Amino acid sequence: MARITVRVTRGAREDAVVGWQGEALRIHVRAQAERGKANDAVCRLIAKALGLPGSSIGIVGGTTTRRKILHIEGIDDEEVRRKLDMPSR
Repeated sequence: MARITVRVTRGAREDAVVGWQGEALRIHVRAQAERGKANDAVCRLIAKALGLPGSSIGIVGGTTTRRKILHIEGIDDEEVRRKLDMPSR
C-alpha cells in the first residue's frame, strides 16, 4: 500500500498528471469541486496512470481542500514514484 500527497487544480482544460512538486504530485482535472466530482476525477486519473482499478484508490485526507492524501492499494511508494516519475517543477 502507498500513500501520496496530491495538489489538485480543478476546472482545468484537461485531466493530467503534471508532475512532482517536492513531495506532492500536481494534478489537473476538468471536474469542478461540487458533490465530490473533482475527488472522483482525481481517483480515476491516478488509477489510470498507475494501471490499477479505481477501487484501489481512496482519499484519506483533504476531501474538501486542494491538497489531498491518497491511499493506494496493491502498490508501494517506490512503485508509485517509478510509474509517475516526471521532472519536478
